[in-house]
Amino acid sequence: MTTRPARLFRRHALAKLRSGNLTNYSSTSRPPIRRSLSTTPGKSASHKQLPNRLPLQGLKILDLTRVLAGPFCTQILADYGASVLKVEQPGIGDETRQWRTHNESQKWKDQYKLMSLYFAAVNRNKKSVTVNFKDERGCEIVRRLAREWEDGVDVVVHNFLPGKMESMGLGYEQLKTALGGDAGEKLIYAAVSGYGPSGPSAQRAGYDAIALAEAGLLHITGQESGPPSKPGVAMADLCTGLYTHGAILAALYQRDRTGKGCLINGSLFESSLSLLINVGLASLNLDLNKGPEQRRRGKRLGLEHPSLVPYGGFETRDKKMVYVAANNNRQWKGFCGRMGVAGLGEDERFSTNDGRVENRAEINRILQEKFREKTKDEWMAVFEGSGLPYGAINDVVEALEHPQAQARNMVFDVEDFEAARDGVLKLIGPAVKFEGAQMNVRLKPPLLGEHTEQVLGGLGYATDEVAELRRAGVV
Repeated sequence: MTTRPARLFRRHALAKLRSGNLTNYSSTSRPPIRRSLSTTPGKSASHKQLPNRLPLQGLKILDLTRVLAGPFCTQILADYGASVLKVEQPGIGDETRQWRTHNESQKWKDQYKLMSLYFAAVNRNKKSVTVNFKDERGCEIVRRLAREWEDGVDVVVHNFLPGKMESMGLGYEQLKTALGGDAGEKLIYAAVSGYGPSGPSAQRAGYDAIALAEAGLLHITGQESGPPSKPGVAMADLCTGLYTHGAILAALYQRDRTGKGCLINGSLFESSLSLLINVGLASLNLDLNKGPEQRRRGKRLGLEHPSLVPYGGFETRDKKMVYVAANNNRQWKGFCGRMGVAGLGEDERFSTNDGRVENRAEINRILQEKFREKTKDEWMAVFEGSGLPYGAINDVVEALEHPQAQARNMVFDVEDFEAARDGVLKLIGPAVKFEGAQMNVRLKPPLLGEHTEQVLGGLGYATDEVAELRRAGVV
């Protein structure tokens, strides 16, 4: 166990860190970043600057989540400066470590079987330790991490089934007791699940596509004449992560005012229902007296919008697609002027949004004929400077290489990444920047259990104790 002087030294160092006197708050070596994210485009990580002051610097988060919703939530908080400790299952880790896409092995060295692009996408700026929750000694380590890691965590995030954490002695009230006193009262505890902690579906596991299906979102996604379709990324997971990160920040603000933490519950199903927005309100409020068969159950419109016309994608002469919209009558007039279709802007049938919605098919037919007269780039030049909503429908490569993506430093490299064959991992950067702060990679996506010895040593475990716990499968 650590001596009292050692503990005092760590606390002194942490205090200096929080005051901004230390700029390196991880003892883990960090890979050099070839390109950093900052509010000043083009500034490299090697450029000499004042100490980086990220807004959540000093916040400590114990991350017991896996897959996507939880890790995405905690990565956002980590990008904003929080210290995040990810706890994973020994020998296996987060399932997404093995979720490789077709022929992804071309990226990774053969000895690194537990690294994937999926995992790397949502786990930067975190440390990784391995702990076996099925062993009571492992659960005790988790309690100690909550109580003692960097002098105690502020936030715990997990995505176990409702009741599972309580069965392991790691529920909200149990951890409050384990932390004790003021620290326990201030604990913020965020639980992410498929359906929430109550109701008939509470004990069902949460999966992105199933949540989208049951929340009605797949029913309204896809071409009008085709079957339901799934978005290209896991929208329920990602939106739940976004909601939960915001809820944690709200809880922190509340704690500043009241001195009390709280329990937060988020779920994939509830997040998905909330995304129905105007389509859901149409179902709740219109045609209620027409019987079950005539209810507004939502419909698929492909690239189109239920309440706005024009709003969608049109094929150009070179078989590319351009997405355009006119959200009000003023934009409609300007749009017609740019399109150059004689009489279109003066047609009384199309002079109001209601009229355009009722004449959707006719407007789309006219516009599609016109769009086939020019190439994508020619149409982009036509709309340049118009102030109208327009853009090319890019593939993923075109999107990541877009000049605006480059100007906003949305893609950057992590060098000396040991698992990569070429030593480099390209990452998509944070969507939000803070003035005066570098939004860069302080910690690369970790190898499984990369920081176990370091973190347990900080709790006072001797090297031989950690080795024995490892032999016993506890860590």
